[in-house]
Amino acid sequence: MFTRYSPFLLFFFLLCFFNEAAGQQFTVSGFIKDSTNGESLPGATVQVLHSTNGVHTNNYGFYSITLPAGNYILLYSFLGYESKAVALNLDANITQHLQLYPRSYQAKEVVISDKRKDANVKSTDMGRVELTAMEVKKLPALMGEVDVLKALQLMPGVQAAGEGNAGFYVRGGGADQNLILLDEAPVYNTGHLFGFFSVFNADAIRSTTLIKGGMPANYGGRLSSVADISMKEGNSKNFQGEGGIGLISSRLSFQGPLKKDKASFIVSGRRTYVDVITKPFINNTSYKGSGYYFYDLNVKMNYIFSDRDRIYLSGYLGKDVFSFNNQDRSFDVKIPWGNTTATLRWNHVFNRKLFANTSLIYNDYKFQFSALQNNFDIRLSSGISDMNLKTDFDYYVHVKHHIRFGGNYIYHTFTPSTISGQQDSTRFSPENVFKKYAHEAALYIMDDWEISPRLQLNVGLRYSGFMQIGPYTRYYRDAAGNKTDSTVYRRWQPISRHGGFEPRFILRWSWNDVSSVKASVTRNYQFIHLVSNAGTTLPTDVWVPSTYLVQPQISWQYSAGYFRNFSNNMYEASAEVYYKSLQHQIEYKEGYTPTFNDPEQDFVFGKGQAYGLELFVNKRKGRFTGWLGYTLAWTWREFPALNDGKRYPAKYDRRHDLALVGTYELNKRWTVSGVFIYGTGNTTTLPEKFYFVEGTLVQGFGSINSYRLDAYHRLDLSAIYTPVSKKPNKRVKGSWTFSVYNVYSRKNPYFIYFDQQGSAIDGTLKVSAKQVSLFPVLPSVTYNFKF
Repeated sequence: MFTRYSPFLLFFFLLCFFNEAAGQQFTVSGFIKDSTNGESLPGATVQVLHSTNGVHTNNYGFYSITLPAGNYILLYSFLGYESKAVALNLDANITQHLQLYPRSYQAKEVVISDKRKDANVKSTDMGRVELTAMEVKKLPALMGEVDVLKALQLMPGVQAAGEGNAGFYVRGGGADQNLILLDEAPVYNTGHLFGFFSVFNADAIRSTTLIKGGMPANYGGRLSSVADISMKEGNSKNFQGEGGIGLISSRLSFQGPLKKDKASFIVSGRRTYVDVITKPFINNTSYKGSGYYFYDLNVKMNYIFSDRDRIYLSGYLGKDVFSFNNQDRSFDVKIPWGNTTATLRWNHVFNRKLFANTSLIYNDYKFQFSALQNNFDIRLSSGISDMNLKTDFDYYVHVKHHIRFGGNYIYHTFTPSTISGQQDSTRFSPENVFKKYAHEAALYIMDDWEISPRLQLNVGLRYSGFMQIGPYTRYYRDAAGNKTDSTVYRRWQPISRHGGFEPRFILRWSWNDVSSVKASVTRNYQFIHLVSNAGTTLPTDVWVPSTYLVQPQISWQYSAGYFRNFSNNMYEASAEVYYKSLQHQIEYKEGYTPTFNDPEQDFVFGKGQAYGLELFVNKRKGRFTGWLGYTLAWTWREFPALNDGKRYPAKYDRRHDLALVGTYELNKRWTVSGVFIYGTGNTTTLPEKFYFVEGTLVQGFGSINSYRLDAYHRLDLSAIYTPVSKKPNKRVKGSWTFSVYNVYSRKNPYFIYFDQQGSAIDGTLKVSAKQVSLFPVLPSVTYNFKF
């Protein structure tokens, strides 16, 4: 559809080239799971002892390793679990499923003399961060709301979008340049309460993986990063529940077997009750009926039909509802917005070497606004919805080669700013000429190739294509912006096409077991864009596609790093440098005022640069764990139509970023943790002069982002108290989480405004800058329970 050349020709060439070496060989394959709940363990290591050969399980816990006939000891390991050694006489193909025990469940530790093959040094991963829900729950949280996205903000190269905000920027990219997936479904708006909390309920999350450099070829559609969030699969052995009661919200989850060791489910919900708490106080006022709340619902089921087939069905529904009612003025406003996702996945093992996952994905984001005053009713809506079909294959050619290939197709529907209204019997319903439709498709192939024990290469090629289609009416305009002519496109009729190849290249060189250097070059296309007129992602921002006017964003990213482990892999350390060039960046033109016209007419286009240094030290073992992350970075933008064409720092240009995170297990009852953050102040545009026009004070602004706010810093502390029951078989077990946000009540700048006092007529006029800070010291307490 998009090109007559297919990367799959390369795949068939590789199959011929990577034939197994001479001599009889056999394959060991299977699934690795958690012994306590039956959930798969993605990323677990299967290593041949006394050799450098080894593989990792894929996202569904499947592995395959092919070796010459002989006797072997395979070591199965996963972080936080007891390793297990299995002796095999490999004289035929073997199916070897395995369950690993969490350390807290294992009575006697098995000691293996060989060290675990460590991914930090040995893999080709660059800029990759993995966090479990258990790790995130130990960290201090704003108002007790545990948040996986805010935990990612503590990593080098990742910046928070603002004070307490769940949005983030990665290596100089915008908020829309992050691909955020929940069980493979893209989530277009990740924030509750206008971005202060994320939509991800930690009780429903199994793991979170962030890739900010060296993005492999199986991911695409964004320039900066991938945050791949996986939901729990549900306990296939026992029924259990958990939840929590906090100051502003409560949550409750249930999981268990539908058929023991064959099928399981999980249902997890969360809701705030600010509206319920404030209701008695406003019922006797003119604001009766005003309030705000949000809720989340996560559901997942899976069924194992056989050793070869497994089905997953997962879904998410989240919504924010804000309402404001002023009875004195007969004014009523309602603003609901939210996400809906659904994913149906089928895992199939074709043979011991070929694994496939096919997914059918639906996602929908909607924003609505309605206002009623007297007899006048106005409504506004916007959103984006997708239907996505994708398939991914894992082909384990040889112990040295792990080939992945696949493709996906997405049908997009964009609804930017549709308005309607009514007054008495008169209806205002203009034609919806701005609704847009598009096809997006991609094919990819990649090979993780261990050339030698010292040299490993991950090379991939991706082709992405995008096509805007009808129905649509294209208007032609003169220099003044007036419509002069139009072209009407029928349903499915092509309007514009975009596409190109995206090579991905990652190289790892290690000269011993504890050190390596890595380098990567990646190219990315992005066909859909979130154009924002604010510093953070708000629900009023709209997603727009690439069209005949809007070109796709393109980036090249180059990165290199040194990786080193210390003290028998207790400490992981890395130093990475990166450079990123950005083409076809989008901003609103100067003096832009939001309207209900097609927003494309108000876009301007330019380019960008980002480069920096990231340092990371992580302690992963022992009673004390934590990390230190530091980023030195520069981010620039250059638009011919902005700032007189001169280069200026982006709004998320921040010279220094420091995060210090620590967790200490005092004893069986108490675990304490702390987070300290320091960051250079955000850039901003401020007025440099004031003058009068017909008696009105007018501000004259300086160059774009030519000023910086004060530096940002904050200390958060938390403590978890878990009572030790005298009854070990007690059904309900609880813990208390005490958290303090902004311990020393730092007044961090959120924004600056100018206050006008006095009069220019009598010479008493004074204009002064005022700084707004959001959060003073905020203590919170949450009761968590399991049964």
